[in-house]
Amino acid sequence: MEELNIKSFSKINIGLNIISKRVDGFHNLQTIFFPLSLHDSITIRKSENFSFSSSDKSLSEDKNNLIIRAHDLIEQTSGKKINCHIHLQKNIPIGAGLGGGSSNAAGILKGLNELFSLKIDNSKIKVLALQLGSDVPLFLEKLPAYAESRGEVLLPVKISFNGYLLIVNPGIHISTKWAFSKITPKLPEVSLKELIKGDEIDFNVLAKYGTNDFEQVIFEEYPQIREIKMRMLNFDSKLSMMTGTGSTVFGFFDDKESAYQAEQFFKCKNYFTYLQRVS
Repeated sequence: MEELNIKSFSKINIGLNIISKRVDGFHNLQTIFFPLSLHDSITIRKSENFSFSSSDKSLSEDKNNLIIRAHDLIEQTSGKKINCHIHLQKNIPIGAGLGGGSSNAAGILKGLNELFSLKIDNSKIKVLALQLGSDVPLFLEKLPAYAESRGEVLLPVKISFNGYLLIVNPGIHISTKWAFSKITPKLPEVSLKELIKGDEIDFNVLAKYGTNDFEQVIFEEYPQIREIKMRMLNFDSKLSMMTGTGSTVFGFFDDKESAYQAEQFFKCKNYFTYLQRVS
């Protein structure tokens, strides 16, 4: 095999609670990761040397992006020179709380391991993923999951919802480092983990108790993002929330017409939108 094509999927956080500051500088958190069908496309092709290109110019010029770091980490781990050309077709908005960069990194770790028959076992791949970022391990599998610790301790969960999910991003880039600097860790009134019964979370219970600690901070600084959430609710979203540290807001809708009307409203504002069926 000379070439491998990879779909690099995005995610949303349904709830995000920052529990405490760790001695290693990271934070203990609780969140629910929910995978989206929105994805980047990555092509890895064997070549005589290593090179990287992207449909997004800013990523092509960034010599320290997560794809290059993942490639270099695989080289170091395998002790082999990994000569290939990697091309990224970027569809997931950057800096939007959708995990695009982390997903790309996970795709490269798995893809290079497969294409070059490196035989690095799954447990080691997970270790490498965590070295690249707290939520990179999530993207090694495409499953809804409860996450805690840095976000790398994952428990697959089922969330039953039959309807539509709308993603809206206004094009605002929010610094994750800045957002975390504004947060005071605290225990939530209701722990997301307490909502898990067996291996499932009732959607209505999640909609009632799920919260994102970053909303207050981000909404004060960027009222435009608060307005998106309010509009989602006005269009009869059953659950609307900012994902991660923003700036994307999602809304779950029971019926296609409500979701479509909301999407058209945000499209008129030239916002990025993505609508998908959920079942």
